[in-house]
Amino acid sequence: MTTLSASEPEAPQRGLTAPTQRGFSSRLIGDVVVDLGFASREVVDAAVNVARTTGRTTGRVLLESGVLTADQLSRVVAERQGLDHVDLSAFEVDLRAASLVAPEVVRRYQSVPIGFGDNQDLLVALAEPSNVIGMDDISLITGRRVRPVIAAPEDIELLIQRVAGGGDPMDIVEDDDDFGSPEDVLDGAELLDANDEEGPVVRLVHSIIHQAIERGASDIHFAPTEGDLRAQFRIDGVLVTSTKVPRAVVPSLVSRIKIMADLDIAERRAPQDGRLTVRIDGKPVDLRVVTLPLVGGESVVMRILDRRSGMPSLDDLGMPSTARARFEGACERSHGAVLVTGPTGSGKTTSLYAALRKLNQGDLSILTIEDPVEYRMDGVKQMQVNVKAGVTFATGLRSMLRADPDVVMVGEIRDHETAQIGVEAALTGHLLLSTLHCNDAPTAIARLLEMGIEPFLVASALECVVAQRLARRLCENCRQPMKISAEILRSVGFPNVQGFDSYGPGGCGRCGATGYRGRVGLYEVMAMNEPLRALVLQRAPTSQIAEAARAEGMVRLREDGLEKVRAGVTSLAEVVRVLGGA
Repeated sequence: MTTLSASEPEAPQRGLTAPTQRGFSSRLIGDVVVDLGFASREVVDAAVNVARTTGRTTGRVLLESGVLTADQLSRVVAERQGLDHVDLSAFEVDLRAASLVAPEVVRRYQSVPIGFGDNQDLLVALAEPSNVIGMDDISLITGRRVRPVIAAPEDIELLIQRVAGGGDPMDIVEDDDDFGSPEDVLDGAELLDANDEEGPVVRLVHSIIHQAIERGASDIHFAPTEGDLRAQFRIDGVLVTSTKVPRAVVPSLVSRIKIMADLDIAERRAPQDGRLTVRIDGKPVDLRVVTLPLVGGESVVMRILDRRSGMPSLDDLGMPSTARARFEGACERSHGAVLVTGPTGSGKTTSLYAALRKLNQGDLSILTIEDPVEYRMDGVKQMQVNVKAGVTFATGLRSMLRADPDVVMVGEIRDHETAQIGVEAALTGHLLLSTLHCNDAPTAIARLLEMGIEPFLVASALECVVAQRLARRLCENCRQPMKISAEILRSVGFPNVQGFDSYGPGGCGRCGATGYRGRVGLYEVMAMNEPLRALVLQRAPTSQIAEAARAEGMVRLREDGLEKVRAGVTSLAEVVRVLGGA
């Protein structure tokens, strides 16, 4: 095995800790534990006695008794072996390194390339230092010097799932214009049927896509930066850098993505749109691909529509009980319009599908038109917008109303024509569900009026408006207790609220050291009533409508966010990030 010599400099990388001296040390595990300050001599001596009587190792006894964490024990092992230690919750894994070795090799040797040293030696994370055969094979496969770094076994397992997955290589399904109509399925061998120069690029692209899907990302961004390409994942609404693709590889990587999405690889001056479907563990995941010609080079964004994610229910939304009762009551009516508002990526479609799931009991004809169809639901007739074929929201909605529906869902009301047809449908015995882009529930009325819908039609058709945002949930494994003072609350726009005990973000391996894991909705539900309808007919300002709705019991977005902070579901900083300050 070719390894790094002791005289060569080490790369100062976050999460990577060098030993105090290189080479194997004759010190006992207990002595290393004491030297590193992880436990006192008395505690270690007691553990040594237990180990002798039970036949276990001292390290195992210290771990099982809670004296050491798994990460601390791996640090002790690394120090005794004179090797680097890596904290994989803090270290930024370089997917270029991981893609140099096939997934089956990673799983066989339980060893993962995670980055490069100063001299382009390959950093390989493993839990067992005696895995010499694995290091030799990885060195031969990659043609690089290998520098083993020790990590906790649990972290190695999680990393292997991220970069190698648990099953067969990812399949690419070549689709027509509509998702879910595969014409040709390529297996792993065909996907990697490339020359030696292209093979690593193919594996890199597939590795990035696979990791993004496994980490629950909603988008993958490939952004040009000074000749290189930065790969970022949008996880829980926030962009997280995954890896940086060097300049020499960028053209091949962009071309590979274009080939997968059936785009023109020779066209670099105009934006392009494409789509593809991949199968992860045998289940389909749809991706929409957009390329943009920027000043610094081509940018690629891939939107992930994971069909494997479960169909949402109203119980999953996190909507307060009173607000949920109003929303459900409006959705159970035989006619009228129910609108969900918010910016892009705020979970509007998810809320509508939660309502459709409750309505879909087999006794109603439910039709939807969307761009694209994000969830597949048995018993619901779903249509996708196809501008090339002349199918827009307006034309599709007009045709659907002639098909005797009880419930109609329109992906988005974007223009006067769609709004007019939708309002008329709501007034003629249909329940209309749709989304609208505006900041809060009262503003939806002003938005419809601005589109040219008459006030008497809005007042008659509209039954309920929901405004929502998505905030990141605190990781329950590492959230930290904290005191939120009245001064802090005043500074972010809560002037009349007393301080209280809550939680803030920590950081652990389960949440990727961010302190957050998953998202929760913040809601504002405005149910229409006679006083509100009267204000609409008078074209009252939005502020007056908001005051009247609040007097009728509507909880504003910021108030719902503060209640979720009190409950320890999210943090005050996250609510301020999503909704803004004072």
